[in-house]
Amino acid sequence: MYRTDMYEGMIAETITIRGHNGDALHTYLARPLGPGPYPAMLLLHHMPGWDEWTKETARKFAYHGYIAICPNLYEREGHGTPEDVAAKARAAGGLADDQVVGDAEAALRYVRSLPNSNGKVGVFGTCSGGRQAYLAACRVKGFDAVVDCWGGGVVAPSERLTPKQPVAPVDYTKDLSCPILGLFGNDDQSPTAAQVDTHEAELKKFNKQYEFHRYPGAGHGFLYYDRAAYRQEQAVDAWKKLFAFLEKHLSTPAR
Repeated sequence: MYRTDMYEGMIAETITIRGHNGDALHTYLARPLGPGPYPAMLLLHHMPGWDEWTKETARKFAYHGYIAICPNLYEREGHGTPEDVAAKARAAGGLADDQVVGDAEAALRYVRSLPNSNGKVGVFGTCSGGRQAYLAACRVKGFDAVVDCWGGGVVAPSERLTPKQPVAPVDYTKDLSCPILGLFGNDDQSPTAAQVDTHEAELKKFNKQYEFHRYPGAGHGFLYYDRAAYRQEQAVDAWKKLFAFLEKHLSTPAR
């Protein structure tokens, strides 16, 4: 339980880890100062890229007592502003799912090896990162929780599949090995309410442990305080539900 006389400190820095195929990845690491042990969160950034909002979110997790690791998934597109690099990734048809899964597995191994880790790791993503977080939680063994924030494309018709993204993540649901929290806006068009229904039906079909929360008056990106899509009331409630979910499954005290 948080107290005003607690010691607080964190360190945040850019490190390098080895990702898919051994590729070097610039990676943002934010963590509490102290011996821990602390649970960890892997952040998979959204389509706008490895940007300021994503790194602020990593520090938010660190403030709440998590080691937060966030690799630059667009590393192979070169360097520049997050917007320019993200545009290159979009122009190339997005990222290959196998590459993202490999990067996620590498980050999982790295963060679990840290001496102040408690061994438990969750994975979090918004938008395309929500899709990738669910994909990673299904295809990589070892995650203890997954948070999917409005992951567009988790449910996808066959005509939207590509050589880089050949399988809709929902089709891997039987392999999901950890609890999932889903946060969605009812006004979103990616995913639509019907797609969220389909996702939920698959989770029920395979008897998976899940919590889905759907917010009226909110659309895509309602946590993004720096965008017009931000919805303050819904965002505050969503963060409360998110940290309650992680406390339950990653064994970290509430802050």
